[in-house]
Amino acid sequence: MEIVNMFNKVLGWVIENKIEIFGVLTLLAYLYFSIKQNSLLWFFGLIGSLLYVYIYHSVKLYADMGLQVYYVIISIYGWIYWKVGKQQNDKPIEIKFTNKALAIQLIWITTVLFFAISYILNTFTDASLPYWDALTTAGGITATWMLARKYIEHWLIWVIVDLISLVMYIYKGLYITSVLFVIYTAMAIVGYIEWKKSVLIAVQK
Repeated sequence: MEIVNMFNKVLGWVIENKIEIFGVLTLLAYLYFSIKQNSLLWFFGLIGSLLYVYIYHSVKLYADMGLQVYYVIISIYGWIYWKVGKQQNDKPIEIKFTNKALAIQLIWITTVLFFAISYILNTFTDASLPYWDALTTAGGITATWMLARKYIEHWLIWVIVDLISLVMYIYKGLYITSVLFVIYTAMAIVGYIEWKKSVLIAVQK
């Protein structure tokens, strides 16, 4: 009887959190294909982002919700860019290092985005954790664009964004998503190492 009750509780919990669970699994697939430089990442990123639009709206993390809308758009852009770039010379888009001039531009853009998003959240919404929400959103926008263009340093930005997000989601009680972001943080480090290995192998050829 006790086993049956436990099973019912687990089943009830799964049913109650089915959207978040499916979102986590989808984004884990997105992360795996990101590390492998496989264009399937954009498909799973698109599906996962649509799911998290709903999830973030339900806990009033509006900047993160808006970020998921951006992810939907950038997923389409990234898929086209990777596909067209590969068709031009029948080789995948090459991984690039961010030069100093571009790095300065991205820092300025991210800073402007942070202040703009913070202002919008504080002025027009009842957002929870507006400044931290704005920071992770601004960083996520920059990092995802860099992923679409295959700049290796996007992984380092994700390490910072994922750590901040992890703390936010624990605070908001999104424990399943928190587990995802523990994995995200670790895999962002793995992704950087794997992409750097790919660069070194390409140079040696």
